[in-house]
This record gives sequence, C-alpha cells and structure tokens, in this order.
Amino acid sequence: MSITLKAQKREALGKNACRRLRGSGRVPAVIYGEGKDSRPLTLDKKDLLAILKSEAGENTLFKVGFDTELMDAMIKDLQTDPASDELLHVDLIRISMDKAIRVSVPVLLKGEPIGVRAEGGFVDFVTRQIDVECLPKNIPESLDFDISALHLHQAAKASDLTPPPGVKILSDPGTVLALIALPKEEAVKKVEGEEAEVVEEKAEPEVIKKERAEKEESEKPEKHEKHEKKKE
Repeated sequence: MSITLKAQKREALGKNACRRLRGSGRVPAVIYGEGKDSRPLTLDKKDLLAILKSEAGENTLFKVGFDTELMDAMIKDLQTDPASDELLHVDLIRISMDKAIRVSVPVLLKGEPIGVRAEGGFVDFVTRQIDVECLPKNIPESLDFDISALHLHQAAKASDLTPPPGVKILSDPGTVLALIALPKEEAVKKVEGEEAEVVEEKAEPEVIKKERAEKEESEKPEKHEKHEKKKE
C-alpha cells in the first residue's frame, strides 16, 4: 500500500516558530538528497506517528507531496524531547527506487536455546540492529536468526545471518548478536571456585618445601649423636 504525506512549505524558522507549529499538530521537517537542494517543510504529526508505529517503522517507504512534486522518501533522522518523547523535528531523505541505499534493520531472535532450557544460562541480546544495503523495495522488516541450537557460552554473530536475495550485510561479520551467558551470581561463583583451585595449586609446592625442611631438621640431632659416640 502506497503512503503519501502531504507536506506544507515552512515559511517561518526559529525555535518560537517551531514551537507554534508543534502546538498546531504539525512537525517541522526538512527533505534533502539525490543532488537536490534541501527544503524546509512541515508534516502532520498523526501521519508521522502512523509511519513510526507501522511494522517497517523508520524504514517505511512513502511519498511526499510538496507543491507540484511527488517524491519518494524515507525518514533519515528524528529529534525527540527526552522528557516528553514529543517529536521535535524530522529529517527526510529523497530516494530513487532503482538505487541501492544503506539502512539499519532490526535483528529478531527466534527459539529457546539449549543453553537456557537445559544449562542454566540466559540470552544476552547484544546487537539489535544490523546495517544492510539493498534497493528500497527489498528492505527487510527484520533479519531473523534461530538460536535454539546455542549452548552455554556460545554466540550468534552477523556472519551467521542469511539475508534475503538482493540484501547485502554491511556490518562486521564478527559482530556478536547474542550470547548465551551465565547469570551474574553463577558466573561469580564459578570464578571464585577457579581462583580457589589456583591458590591450592600454588600452595602445594610450599607445603612440600616445608615438609622437606622439617624432615632435615629432625635428622640433624641423630647425626650429631653418632658423631659424639665415635669421638668417645
């Protein structure tokens, strides 16, 4: 389904003007890319929120109607208020449907690992998005990976992903996606146990050395007595 956002030209600039726009239900924005000049404009807040709540989210393709133009576009960047999460500003980028673009797509883990259900571990989800390159029409909603076969201390990496046709993974192949790890308390106990074993191993030679010294001391009087008897 094609989505079209109706944009309006943004005449007044500055903080006060932007505040008034947001108060009227519109969001300040700018569109650029494809070798064309950037244009300040405004968009309906409800339209933007509908896009962000869709399955593709920020990777949604849509058209922007501006004056007499109809442009293919995507959301490039969002600025939100850290306190209220209100949309403050949106950057849009023009795209060509026949040119590959670089986007980030979410990683979706599936299945319950052996390391969790049978070995007492948990899933440490390390990297939740992967950079890919593809034509706009081929942007996947997510890259899925089945972690059911992972044991404790095993990891899933970017190199384990199988992208759909026409999609190239740009992230480092060694990027860790998820790790099956021990809960913190168990990990601490294991380390403490290993340290105790090391201390015991290091202490053993000292014990042997001490026993040897005691043995030598106990033999000294006996040698001295034999020497005295010979003298007599």
